[in-house]
Amino acid sequence: MKIVVLDGYTLNPGDLSWQDLEKIATCEIYDRTPPSEVINRIGDADIVITNKTPLTDEIFDACPSIRYIGVLATGYNVVDVEAAKKRNIAVTNIPMYGTDSVAQFTFALLLEVCHHVAAHDKAVKQGRWKESGDFCFWDYPLIELSGKKMGIIGFGRIGQAVAKIANAFGMEVLAYNRSGNKSVESEQIKFVGLDELFTQSDVISLHCPLFPETEGMINADTLKKMKKSAILLNTSRGALIVEQDLADALNNDEISGAAVDVVSVEPISEENPLLHAKNCIITPHIAWAPIEARSRLLNIAIDNLEAFLNGKHVNRIC
Repeated sequence: MKIVVLDGYTLNPGDLSWQDLEKIATCEIYDRTPPSEVINRIGDADIVITNKTPLTDEIFDACPSIRYIGVLATGYNVVDVEAAKKRNIAVTNIPMYGTDSVAQFTFALLLEVCHHVAAHDKAVKQGRWKESGDFCFWDYPLIELSGKKMGIIGFGRIGQAVAKIANAFGMEVLAYNRSGNKSVESEQIKFVGLDELFTQSDVISLHCPLFPETEGMINADTLKKMKKSAILLNTSRGALIVEQDLADALNNDEISGAAVDVVSVEPISEENPLLHAKNCIITPHIAWAPIEARSRLLNIAIDNLEAFLNGKHVNRIC
């Protein structure tokens, strides 16, 4: 049996170990695999592990030995699942590994918008405080979160973890979930429709999956419903936002700020309008990446594979 890891670098740039995976079978581990090399590198492998390298019907035709695909992420749209089903190829993903990390990072983004810590640190080190005629200075409006409303779109595990932190900051949570499950509603968490969430929230945070019905849900129309003082956060999927519409809303002062960890095309392209938008913080898809979360992800990936080899269905997509 042979295992091929097509793009292991983002999961393990050197601070984790592949040792437990290598105990299962012969492994070939690549940091990255260009599209032209995918078929050659898979070859006669039984097990293929991928993060963002697409696996298509054409690749399955060329590599008939594949029995199992492990996706090193929660989202699995890089795999042609229907084509895998036709060939009886098992596909697994990794749920729940990064709930706390993503929730924490959501507030890292929000607090940066509220206080611009990095910019003020830079200003101090450039000598601005030393030269100030007053005991303090600030270059941006500073925002207190207590008493404000946080709208959370998508109220699964991550959305609920974000809500707990919001409540700890003294914020009221307005939640929207497509499932309509209101079992966690309380004095601090109120379920509302999207229109009410857009119009009433001071902060809006996206935590929903990317489906055809959610793609582009943040657009010119929904942005116009938001308060001019609203802050938009996205640690979910870039394509939930029509990026040109968000850039226009920021540049026209229709909302006050945004912070995103994801964009529609990654790595970000030079043409992305958010790069030049006012009051927009962009980070390079790192909410998931603390070493603790990546270690959990790798352990779950190994558990998924061992379960498959023992005839069990764990985190199976198909």
